[in-house]
Formats: sequence, structure tokens, C-alpha cells
Amino acid sequence: MEVSLLLLWHDAGWFARFIIFILGVMSVISLGTGIQKWWRFRKARRATAKFAPEFARYLQEEQLDQAIELAEAAKESHVARVLGEALAEVKPLLRDRATITSGDINSAERAIERQMLIILSELKRGLAILATVGATAPFVGLLGTTMGIVNSFTGMATSGTGGLAAVSAGIAEALITTAFGLAVAIPAVWLFNYFQTKVENMTVEMTYTSKEMVDYLIKSVGSEFGRSIFTKEFQAQQAASGPTSK
Repeated sequence: MEVSLLLLWHDAGWFARFIIFILGVMSVISLGTGIQKWWRFRKARRATAKFAPEFARYLQEEQLDQAIELAEAAKESHVARVLGEALAEVKPLLRDRATITSGDINSAERAIERQMLIILSELKRGLAILATVGATAPFVGLLGTTMGIVNSFTGMATSGTGGLAAVSAGIAEALITTAFGLAVAIPAVWLFNYFQTKVENMTVEMTYTSKEMVDYLIKSVGSEFGRSIFTKEFQAQQAASGPTSK
């Protein structure tokens, strides 16, 4: 027997239709959030891949003004935003080639921490929606199933007829809401786990590059510029990760 969704919708009661409508709204919200997050992460990865080599070249050539301007301009790159915040704290000293004190470096570290908190908050925005949909959609569908079965048995008691034939249609109608709930929840859970992993990877990138930026500033005390290797290592890390990080 082939199941007709249109026929099930036509035969469904008002409560079952309400449950299906709610699940449809939850599905649209979760998928919309997933698309938005995917596009945001894709832009960040592309911007970082473009930013890293240019930033490395400017540091190797001791073109600090250009490095600062590049970091400030690359707004889509999470790594550029973190490094730009660190450079902003010591920008006057870097441009004047003045000696950077431990207090200046501590100030840069605190600026990095503040910026990372802001970026992580932005990256995690929307994940709660996916987690909520993934956790609650099956229960919403089960609610529709429970009420549908109750209605089936109530109708059987009212009509005075029994047997499987009398209740099978009503039970089938009731179970469809559970199927809809699972269909909504499974993609939401997949998306949540995927984006959670992406956030963790991007957190590692920001932490790694920010620590190397601080090392660069420490080595630059006394105007000893051009010794940092953080960009080379970051490029090697990006090359090693390859297509799997996209």
C-alpha cells in the first residue's frame, strides 16, 4: 500500500495539522540557520586563505604598515580580526619602531582575548537553534502521535466497533507526525555537530595564530623585527588540512 502524504494531510485532524505546521516551521528555521552558518564559515575560510600569505609576506619584508592595514581590512577573516586587534594595541609603537615593553604585550594579549570572545560568540550564534530543533522535534511529533491515537480509540469507543481495521487508519495518521518529527530532527542534529566541529577548528586557528603573534611581539622588543615564523607555520597548517577543512 502506497502512502499518500496529501491524502494523510486531508484526513488528518486539526491537531495533527497543527503539529505538522509547527514541524514545518522548525524545519525552515533550522535549514535557514544551517545555510546562513555555512555561508558565513565559507567566507571566513576563503578570506583567511587569502589573508595569510599576504600577511606573512608583509611581516617577512618588515612592511608593518601594510600588514596592519591588511589585517584591518580583512573583516571576514576570523584570524585577521584577532591579529588586527593585537596590532591595533601596539600600532603606534610598531610604526615608530619603538621598543615594545612587557606592558604593551600584556595589553595586546588582553585585546586578543576580548576579540576572540566576540568572534566565538558570533560563530556560535544559531547553534542553539539547531540544538533545540534537534532535541525537541521528535517530542513534538510524538505529541501529535499520542493525541492521534487517543482520538482513534475515542472514536472506536463512540462508534462501538473494534478490531484492527477500525483503528489502523487512525493510527497510521497519528504516526505520521512522529515521522515528520524525526525528519526535522535528524538534519538539525547533523548540522549542529558539523558546525560545532567547525567552530572548534576555527578556535584552534585563532588561538594558534594569536600566540604566535604575541611571540612575534616579544621578539620585536628592541626593534628586532622579522624573526617571527608564525605565518609560515600557519600556512603549513593550512596546506596540511587541505580540502577537508573547507
